[in-house]
Amino acid sequence: MGRREREIADALTTADLWKLMRRRVPPIVSEYFRGGADGESALRGNVRAFQQSLTTAYGAVSYDTVDMRTSVVGHDLAVPWLISPVGSIRTLYPMGDAVASRVAGDFGTVMTQSTLSGTPLEDVAAASSGACWYQLYLCGGRDTALRAIDRARKAGFTALVVTIDSAVAGLRILHTKLKPDKAMGPYRGLTVIERVAKAFRKLRLASEMLRHLPWLLRYFGDGGLMEFVNVIDQRGKPMPFTDIASQLAASAVTWADMEWIREAWGDDKPLIVKGVHCAYDARKAEELGASAVIWSNHGGRQQDRVPPVLHLVAHEMPLVGDTQLEFMMDGGIRNGTDILVALSYGLKAVGIGRVTAAGIGAGGHRGLTRAFEILRADLDRAMRLVGVSTVDEIRRRGAELRRESQLHGDGHLPPFVF
Repeated sequence: MGRREREIADALTTADLWKLMRRRVPPIVSEYFRGGADGESALRGNVRAFQQSLTTAYGAVSYDTVDMRTSVVGHDLAVPWLISPVGSIRTLYPMGDAVASRVAGDFGTVMTQSTLSGTPLEDVAAASSGACWYQLYLCGGRDTALRAIDRARKAGFTALVVTIDSAVAGLRILHTKLKPDKAMGPYRGLTVIERVAKAFRKLRLASEMLRHLPWLLRYFGDGGLMEFVNVIDQRGKPMPFTDIASQLAASAVTWADMEWIREAWGDDKPLIVKGVHCAYDARKAEELGASAVIWSNHGGRQQDRVPPVLHLVAHEMPLVGDTQLEFMMDGGIRNGTDILVALSYGLKAVGIGRVTAAGIGAGGHRGLTRAFEILRADLDRAMRLVGVSTVDEIRRRGAELRRESQLHGDGHLPPFVF
């Protein structure tokens, strides 16, 4: 076992894996996964909301086993979390989306593939022994989206996730300052001055890349600069990696789009709306045919100074009223106690995004497997200490499992890592 494998095996928290990822992957790449919008208060708030949440403990109970199974939109999961859509994870590790899909299948849960991924969706579906969902952006317009929806159906994806909180790309300041677009991409079509500027930018990055040589060798072995191979235009060409911001701005999803998306996907498989902040949007999603919504502020990456997702779940979800919707959330979950707290509000499952990036970036299949092992051990321990034996019990007894904090300030909280 090499040093990297030993470090992954020795990781006790997902933060340990995040640190390994940041050490292995050059900043110009890892910052894309780290950053939040503007001042990053929403990013930190997602995590702090969980850190400030308290549970009780019912003593003198012991269980031979705890049951982590749950179900959501007709899918039976062996663990109450699934992989949220994470764009560009192929930059962290070769065929990263397919690697993540394989791990999700290993643990009996769902892989959600982002539109903004560099791995063909057919390869992602084939890699998993379980179910895969496809997350849809309208990059390239309606016809391009229809082609992707058709491919996803034919590849066996079992739910479509439509993200509604990306009217434009959020301003992730540090990543923007790194100017990745100035160093990436071909010289084709540039003026002489632009070519010279790009060459100098690449030279300045050379020393940084050489400090991450194992990553660099894998990156080029995987084909170098990826393209968005599931966003295919009318000429059969994939969308270039450098076009993310402009494509998002030109392809925002509106409620008017839901009808044709629903029609193209069909009524035989679930439609899930992601990026919901308020009860109004949840009710609107249900009116337009959604089976479930995912409460999410995009990991704090889109709009700053919005409430933590846990607070949306606590305060907006009850306002939805009488509904057939099923509820999930993502944003801020870093350990098993976070998962227990989230489920106690009645959620069916939670999504993990940055934890996925941490595991894949730390070491591909081995790294993400370790991340899932940590989450499973955390949740097992938290359930036993709180005194519950099933996910259904957490959901049913939620209010009596939670306690309000009487502490002021955040000096007692652990440092923010990711």
